Amino acid sequence: MFNCNWGFMHGFGGGWGMGGFGFGSIFNLLFIGILVYLVYRFIQRSPRCDARRDRRDSMEILERRYANGDISTEEFHRMRSILKED
Repeated sequence: MFNCNWGFMHGFGGGWGMGGFGFGSIFNLLFIGILVYLVYRFIQRSPRCDARRDRRDSMEILERRYANGDISTEEFHRMRSILKED
């Protein structure tokens, strides 16, 4: 006459499911989110970013050579315009 189970294992789909959205779904979403983040970080480290850093390093070297007197003003301006074109 009185059910002692209170429906814990029978009413919720057998455990952690809780009606279709439970811990399993949360872990799946977390896993997908981590994958998306890792792909994003991988794209950020593409060679395109390295090219910008190389150009910046080249500009620093050019400025250092000009400051040391290794190149003339005309050479400096010509090389700087070449570096800034890209």
